[in-house]
Amino acid sequence: MKSTFKITGLMSGTSLDGLDIAHCEFSHNTEGYDFKIIAAETVSIPEKLEFQLKKALQLTGLELAQLDVDFGIWMGKKCAEFHLKNNIKEVDAIASHGQTIFHQPEKSLTLQIGSGAHLAAESNCKVICNFRTSDVANGGNGAPLVPIGDLFLFPQFDACLNLGGFSNISLKKGNEIFAFDISPCNLVANFLANQLGEKFDENGKIAKSGFLNQNLLSELNSLEYYQKNAPKSLGYEWLEKHFLPILNKYDISADDKLNSCANHIAHQIAMTLNLNNVQKVLVTGGGAFNTYLIDLLKEKSKSEIIIPDEKIIHFKEALIFAFLGLLRLQEKENCLKSATGARKNSIGGAIFLS
Repeated sequence: MKSTFKITGLMSGTSLDGLDIAHCEFSHNTEGYDFKIIAAETVSIPEKLEFQLKKALQLTGLELAQLDVDFGIWMGKKCAEFHLKNNIKEVDAIASHGQTIFHQPEKSLTLQIGSGAHLAAESNCKVICNFRTSDVANGGNGAPLVPIGDLFLFPQFDACLNLGGFSNISLKKGNEIFAFDISPCNLVANFLANQLGEKFDENGKIAKSGFLNQNLLSELNSLEYYQKNAPKSLGYEWLEKHFLPILNKYDISADDKLNSCANHIAHQIAMTLNLNNVQKVLVTGGGAFNTYLIDLLKEKSKSEIIIPDEKIIHFKEALIFAFLGLLRLQEKENCLKSATGARKNSIGGAIFLS
Protein backbone atom coordinates (compact mmCIF):
# COMPACT_ATOMS: atom_id res chain seq x y z
CA MET A 1 0.00 0.00 0.00
CA LYS A 2 1.33 3.45 -0.94
CA SER A 3 2.45 5.42 2.13
CA THR A 4 3.63 8.73 0.62
CA PHE A 5 1.58 10.97 -1.65
CA LYS A 6 2.55 14.11 -3.56
CA ILE A 7 -0.37 16.41 -4.31
CA THR A 8 -0.57 19.95 -5.64
CA GLY A 9 -3.19 22.07 -3.88
CA LEU A 10 -4.82 25.11 -5.51
CA MET A 11 -6.63 27.85 -3.65
CA SER A 12 -8.34 30.87 -5.18
CA GLY A 13 -10.07 32.90 -2.50
CA THR A 14 -12.93 35.39 -2.54
CA SER A 15 -10.53 38.35 -2.38
CA LEU A 16 -9.07 37.35 -5.81
CA ASP A 17 -5.52 38.25 -4.74
CA GLY A 18 -4.05 35.39 -6.78
CA LEU A 19 -3.98 31.63 -7.24
CA ASP A 20 -2.05 29.86 -4.48
CA ILE A 21 -0.23 26.75 -5.72
CA ALA A 22 1.43 24.42 -3.21
CA HIS A 23 3.02 21.06 -4.04
CA CYS A 24 2.86 19.01 -0.86
CA GLU A 25 4.09 15.64 0.37
CA PHE A 26 2.07 13.64 2.88
CA SER A 27 3.01 10.50 4.78
CA HIS A 28 1.41 8.54 7.60
CA ASN A 29 2.70 8.54 11.17
CA THR A 30 1.41 6.77 14.27
CA GLU A 31 -0.94 9.66 15.15
CA GLY A 32 -2.01 10.75 11.68
CA TYR A 33 -0.07 12.54 8.97
CA ASP A 34 3.24 14.32 8.44
CA PHE A 35 3.45 16.95 5.73
CA LYS A 36 5.86 19.26 4.00
CA ILE A 37 5.37 21.95 1.38
CA ILE A 38 7.93 21.14 -1.30
CA ALA A 39 7.31 24.20 -3.49
CA ALA A 40 4.75 26.99 -3.47
CA GLU A 41 3.94 30.27 -5.14
CA THR A 42 1.09 32.72 -5.69
CA VAL A 43 0.28 33.48 -9.32
CA SER A 44 -1.45 36.75 -10.20
CA ILE A 45 -4.73 36.35 -12.08
CA PRO A 46 -4.62 38.14 -15.46
CA GLU A 47 -6.49 41.44 -15.42
CA LYS A 48 -9.13 40.39 -17.95
CA LEU A 49 -9.84 37.11 -16.14
CA GLU A 50 -9.93 38.86 -12.75
CA PHE A 51 -12.43 41.38 -14.13
CA GLN A 52 -14.67 38.55 -15.38
CA LEU A 53 -14.47 36.74 -12.04
CA LYS A 54 -15.33 39.91 -10.14
CA LYS A 55 -18.49 40.46 -12.20
CA ALA A 56 -19.39 36.75 -12.43
CA LEU A 57 -22.65 37.26 -10.51
CA GLN A 58 -23.90 39.48 -13.34
CA LEU A 59 -22.91 37.17 -16.24
CA THR A 60 -25.39 35.26 -18.38
CA GLY A 61 -25.49 31.48 -18.10
CA LEU A 62 -23.51 31.11 -21.32
CA GLU A 63 -20.89 33.66 -20.23
CA LEU A 64 -20.50 31.94 -16.84
CA ALA A 65 -20.10 28.54 -18.52
CA GLN A 66 -17.37 30.02 -20.74
CA LEU A 67 -15.66 31.56 -17.70
CA ASP A 68 -15.70 28.15 -16.00
CA VAL A 69 -13.80 26.72 -18.99
CA ASP A 70 -11.42 29.69 -19.34
CA PHE A 71 -10.49 29.65 -15.64
CA GLY A 72 -9.92 25.87 -15.72
CA ILE A 73 -7.66 26.18 -18.78
CA TRP A 74 -5.68 29.01 -17.18
CA MET A 75 -5.19 27.10 -13.89
CA GLY A 76 -4.11 23.99 -15.82
CA LYS A 77 -1.49 25.95 -17.75
CA LYS A 78 -0.20 27.58 -14.56
CA CYS A 79 0.10 24.17 -12.87
CA ALA A 80 2.03 22.77 -15.83
CA GLU A 81 4.40 25.77 -15.71
CA PHE A 82 4.78 25.45 -11.93
CA HIS A 83 5.61 21.73 -12.10
CA LEU A 84 8.13 22.30 -14.88
CA LYS A 85 9.79 25.27 -13.18
CA ASN A 86 10.18 23.37 -9.89
CA ASN A 87 11.26 20.12 -11.57
CA ILE A 88 8.25 18.29 -10.12
CA LYS A 89 7.85 15.01 -11.94
CA GLU A 90 5.63 13.06 -9.53
CA VAL A 91 2.10 14.37 -8.99
CA ASP A 92 -0.55 12.00 -7.64
CA ALA A 93 -3.24 14.64 -8.19
CA ILE A 94 -4.07 18.32 -8.30
CA ALA A 95 -6.69 19.30 -5.73
CA SER A 96 -8.47 22.52 -6.70
CA HIS A 97 -10.84 24.61 -4.61
CA GLY A 98 -11.99 26.64 -7.63
CA GLN A 99 -13.52 30.10 -7.49
CA THR A 100 -16.74 30.41 -5.51
CA ILE A 101 -19.43 32.25 -7.48
CA PHE A 102 -22.66 31.30 -5.70
CA HIS A 103 -22.89 30.00 -2.16
CA GLN A 104 -26.46 29.63 -0.89
CA PRO A 105 -26.53 26.41 1.13
CA GLU A 106 -30.03 27.16 2.41
CA LYS A 107 -31.13 26.51 -1.19
CA SER A 108 -28.79 23.49 -1.44
CA LEU A 109 -26.71 25.55 -3.87
CA THR A 110 -22.98 26.19 -4.13
CA LEU A 111 -20.92 26.81 -7.25
CA GLN A 112 -17.14 26.82 -7.61
CA ILE A 113 -15.90 27.31 -11.16
CA GLY A 114 -12.63 26.31 -12.84
CA SER A 115 -13.44 23.30 -15.04
CA GLY A 116 -11.77 20.18 -13.65
CA ALA A 117 -11.80 18.52 -17.06
CA HIS A 118 -9.92 21.40 -18.68
CA LEU A 119 -7.57 21.75 -15.71
CA ALA A 120 -6.70 18.04 -16.08
CA ALA A 121 -6.24 18.29 -19.84
CA GLU A 122 -3.91 21.30 -19.65
CA SER A 123 -1.85 20.05 -16.69
CA ASN A 124 -1.77 16.40 -17.77
CA CYS A 125 -2.57 15.44 -14.17
CA LYS A 126 -5.47 13.82 -12.32
CA VAL A 127 -7.67 16.57 -10.85
CA ILE A 128 -9.98 16.61 -7.83
CA CYS A 129 -12.43 19.52 -7.52
CA ASN A 130 -16.01 20.39 -6.48
CA PHE A 131 -15.26 19.58 -2.84
CA ARG A 132 -18.29 21.40 -1.41
CA THR A 133 -21.25 19.99 -3.34
CA SER A 134 -21.58 16.61 -1.58
CA ASP A 135 -21.79 18.28 1.81
CA VAL A 136 -24.41 20.78 0.59
CA ALA A 137 -26.41 17.88 -0.90
CA ASN A 138 -26.35 16.31 2.58
CA GLY A 139 -27.86 19.42 4.15
CA GLY A 140 -24.59 21.06 5.16
CA ASN A 141 -23.22 24.56 4.64
CA GLY A 142 -20.50 23.21 2.34
CA ALA A 143 -18.13 25.26 4.48
CA PRO A 144 -15.77 25.45 6.12
CA LEU A 145 -13.76 22.54 4.70
CA VAL A 146 -10.36 23.21 6.26
CA PRO A 147 -11.19 21.87 9.78
CA ILE A 148 -10.27 18.28 8.98
CA GLY A 149 -6.84 19.52 7.89
CA ASP A 150 -6.54 21.57 11.09
CA LEU A 151 -7.43 18.46 13.10
CA PHE A 152 -4.85 16.15 11.50
CA LEU A 153 -2.06 18.51 10.38
CA PHE A 154 -2.00 21.05 13.26
CA PRO A 155 -2.93 19.04 16.39
CA GLN A 156 -0.85 21.24 18.74
CA PHE A 157 -3.27 24.20 18.62
CA ASP A 158 -6.64 24.68 20.36
CA ALA A 159 -7.92 26.58 17.33
CA CYS A 160 -6.87 27.61 13.85
CA LEU A 161 -7.93 31.04 12.59
CA ASN A 162 -7.82 31.98 8.92
CA LEU A 163 -7.89 35.64 7.96
CA GLY A 164 -8.83 35.47 4.28
CA GLY A 165 -11.66 37.10 2.36
CA PHE A 166 -13.70 36.10 5.41
CA SER A 167 -12.36 35.18 8.84
CA ASN A 168 -13.09 31.60 9.84
CA ILE A 169 -12.08 29.35 12.69
CA SER A 170 -11.70 25.70 13.60
CA LEU A 171 -12.23 24.96 17.31
CA LYS A 172 -11.05 21.67 18.79
CA LYS A 173 -13.11 20.10 21.57
CA GLY A 174 -11.92 16.64 22.56
CA ASN A 175 -11.77 14.47 19.47
CA GLU A 176 -14.24 16.68 17.59
CA ILE A 177 -13.75 19.89 15.70
CA PHE A 178 -16.27 22.67 15.14
CA ALA A 179 -15.83 25.41 12.59
CA PHE A 180 -17.60 28.39 11.08
CA ASP A 181 -17.11 31.74 9.37
CA ILE A 182 -16.81 34.55 11.90
CA SER A 183 -16.96 37.76 9.85
CA PRO A 184 -15.90 39.47 6.64
CA CYS A 185 -12.18 40.24 6.62
CA ASN A 186 -9.83 41.01 3.69
CA LEU A 187 -12.72 41.26 1.25
CA VAL A 188 -13.95 44.39 3.04
CA ALA A 189 -10.47 45.78 3.71
CA ASN A 190 -9.55 45.41 0.02
CA PHE A 191 -12.87 46.95 -1.07
CA LEU A 192 -12.11 50.08 0.97
CA ALA A 193 -8.41 50.19 0.03
CA ASN A 194 -9.45 50.07 -3.66
CA GLN A 195 -11.42 53.30 -3.12
CA LEU A 196 -8.10 54.93 -2.20
CA GLY A 197 -6.34 53.53 -5.26
CA GLU A 198 -4.58 50.76 -3.31
CA LYS A 199 -4.89 47.04 -4.01
CA PHE A 200 -4.87 46.31 -0.27
CA ASP A 201 -4.07 48.01 3.04
CA GLU A 202 -0.47 46.92 3.62
CA ASN A 203 0.14 46.09 7.30
CA GLY A 204 -3.14 47.87 8.12
CA LYS A 205 -1.38 51.27 7.88
CA ILE A 206 -4.40 53.06 6.41
CA ALA A 207 -6.77 51.54 8.97
CA LYS A 208 -4.41 52.57 11.77
CA SER A 209 -4.37 56.17 10.48
CA GLY A 210 -8.17 56.38 10.53
CA PHE A 211 -10.57 57.03 13.40
CA LEU A 212 -13.09 54.67 14.92
CA ASN A 213 -16.72 55.54 14.19
CA GLN A 214 -18.61 54.10 17.14
CA ASN A 215 -22.02 54.22 15.44
CA LEU A 216 -20.74 52.26 12.43
CA LEU A 217 -19.04 49.76 14.71
CA SER A 218 -22.22 49.25 16.74
CA GLU A 219 -24.37 48.81 13.65
CA LEU A 220 -22.01 46.25 12.13
CA ASN A 221 -21.80 44.34 15.42
CA SER A 222 -25.61 44.15 15.57
CA LEU A 223 -25.93 42.26 12.25
CA GLU A 224 -28.21 39.22 12.59
CA TYR A 225 -25.51 36.77 11.42
CA TYR A 226 -23.51 37.28 14.62
CA GLN A 227 -26.45 36.15 16.75
CA LYS A 228 -26.72 32.81 14.92
CA ASN A 229 -25.27 29.64 16.36
CA ALA A 230 -22.67 27.64 14.44
CA PRO A 231 -22.39 25.94 12.05
CA LYS A 232 -22.80 28.92 9.76
CA SER A 233 -21.04 30.35 6.73
CA LEU A 234 -20.75 33.57 4.78
CA GLY A 235 -20.65 34.32 1.05
CA TYR A 236 -20.23 37.35 -1.17
CA GLU A 237 -24.00 37.61 -1.63
CA TRP A 238 -24.40 38.13 2.13
CA LEU A 239 -21.72 40.82 2.06
CA GLU A 240 -23.48 42.68 -0.76
CA LYS A 241 -26.92 42.37 0.81
CA HIS A 242 -26.19 43.04 4.49
CA PHE A 243 -22.70 44.43 5.17
CA LEU A 244 -21.87 46.83 2.34
CA PRO A 245 -25.18 48.78 2.54
CA ILE A 246 -24.35 49.69 6.15
CA LEU A 247 -20.80 50.67 5.19
CA ASN A 248 -21.94 52.75 2.21
CA LYS A 249 -24.52 54.82 4.07
CA TYR A 250 -21.88 56.40 6.35
CA ASP A 251 -20.47 59.62 4.88
CA ILE A 252 -17.02 59.26 6.41
CA SER A 253 -13.54 58.74 4.91
CA ALA A 254 -12.36 55.34 3.68
CA ASP A 255 -9.59 55.57 6.34
CA ASP A 256 -12.21 55.83 9.11
CA LYS A 257 -14.24 53.01 7.56
CA LEU A 258 -11.11 50.83 7.45
CA ASN A 259 -10.38 51.57 11.10
CA SER A 260 -13.97 50.85 12.13
CA CYS A 261 -14.03 47.60 10.13
CA ALA A 262 -10.70 46.47 11.61
CA ASN A 263 -12.13 47.04 15.09
CA HIS A 264 -15.30 45.20 14.08
CA ILE A 265 -13.37 42.18 12.74
CA ALA A 266 -11.10 42.04 15.80
CA HIS A 267 -14.11 42.36 18.13
CA GLN A 268 -16.00 39.48 16.51
CA ILE A 269 -12.92 37.22 16.43
CA ALA A 270 -11.92 38.06 20.03
CA MET A 271 -15.46 37.34 21.26
CA THR A 272 -15.31 33.93 19.57
CA LEU A 273 -11.90 33.12 21.09
CA ASN A 274 -12.85 34.33 24.57
CA LEU A 275 -16.24 32.60 24.65
CA ASN A 276 -14.59 29.31 23.71
CA ASN A 277 -11.69 29.75 26.14
CA VAL A 278 -9.09 29.27 23.40
CA GLN A 279 -5.60 29.18 24.92
CA LYS A 280 -3.46 28.88 21.80
CA VAL A 281 -4.55 29.88 18.29
CA LEU A 282 -2.69 29.55 14.97
CA VAL A 283 -3.33 32.53 12.68
CA THR A 284 -2.87 32.24 8.91
CA GLY A 285 -4.15 33.86 5.71
CA GLY A 286 -3.25 37.25 4.25
CA GLY A 287 -4.70 39.06 7.27
CA ALA A 288 -1.92 37.60 9.44
CA PHE A 289 0.36 40.24 7.86
CA ASN A 290 -2.01 43.04 8.90
CA THR A 291 -0.11 44.12 12.00
CA TYR A 292 -2.80 46.61 13.03
CA LEU A 293 -5.50 43.93 12.96
CA ILE A 294 -3.26 41.47 14.83
CA ASP A 295 -2.46 44.10 17.49
CA LEU A 296 -6.20 44.78 17.95
CA LEU A 297 -6.80 41.04 18.26
CA LYS A 298 -4.08 40.66 20.90
CA GLU A 299 -5.56 43.60 22.79
CA LYS A 300 -9.14 42.28 22.75
CA SER A 301 -8.60 38.53 23.22
CA LYS A 302 -7.16 36.42 26.04
CA SER A 303 -5.61 33.86 23.67
CA GLU A 304 -1.96 33.35 22.78
CA ILE A 305 -1.79 34.43 19.12
CA ILE A 306 0.71 32.33 17.12
CA ILE A 307 1.87 33.60 13.71
CA PRO A 308 3.74 30.78 11.87
CA ASP A 309 6.37 31.06 9.14
CA GLU A 310 5.41 32.83 5.92
CA LYS A 311 4.99 29.64 3.88
CA ILE A 312 2.30 28.36 6.25
CA ILE A 313 0.64 31.80 6.44
CA HIS A 314 0.45 32.08 2.67
CA PHE A 315 -0.24 28.50 1.68
CA LYS A 316 -2.08 26.76 4.53
CA GLU A 317 -5.37 26.63 2.62
CA ALA A 318 -3.69 25.28 -0.54
CA LEU A 319 -1.94 22.72 1.69
CA ILE A 320 -5.22 21.66 3.24
CA PHE A 321 -6.97 21.33 -0.11
CA ALA A 322 -4.10 19.08 -1.15
CA PHE A 323 -4.83 17.08 2.02
CA LEU A 324 -8.57 16.95 1.19
CA GLY A 325 -7.51 15.59 -2.21
CA LEU A 326 -5.41 12.91 -0.52
CA LEU A 327 -8.38 11.81 1.62
CA ARG A 328 -10.57 11.72 -1.51
CA LEU A 329 -8.05 9.48 -3.29
CA GLN A 330 -8.07 7.20 -0.25
CA GLU A 331 -11.89 7.32 -0.17
CA LYS A 332 -11.84 8.64 3.39
CA GLU A 333 -14.23 11.21 4.82
CA ASN A 334 -12.93 14.72 4.18
CA CYS A 335 -15.95 16.83 5.15
CA LEU A 336 -17.12 16.91 8.78
CA LYS A 337 -20.75 17.36 9.80
CA SER A 338 -19.60 18.96 13.09
CA ALA A 339 -18.14 21.81 11.01
CA THR A 340 -20.79 22.17 8.31
CA GLY A 341 -24.04 21.06 9.96
CA ALA A 342 -24.64 18.29 7.41
CA ARG A 343 -26.61 15.15 8.21
CA LYS A 344 -23.46 13.04 7.99
CA ASN A 345 -19.76 13.18 7.25
CA SER A 346 -19.03 12.82 3.55
CA ILE A 347 -16.34 12.22 0.96
CA GLY A 348 -16.27 15.32 -1.25
CA GLY A 349 -14.59 15.84 -4.59
CA ALA A 350 -15.14 14.94 -8.25
CA ILE A 351 -12.19 13.27 -10.02
CA PHE A 352 -11.14 14.06 -13.59
CA LEU A 353 -8.47 11.95 -15.28
CA SER A 354 -5.94 13.61 -17.57
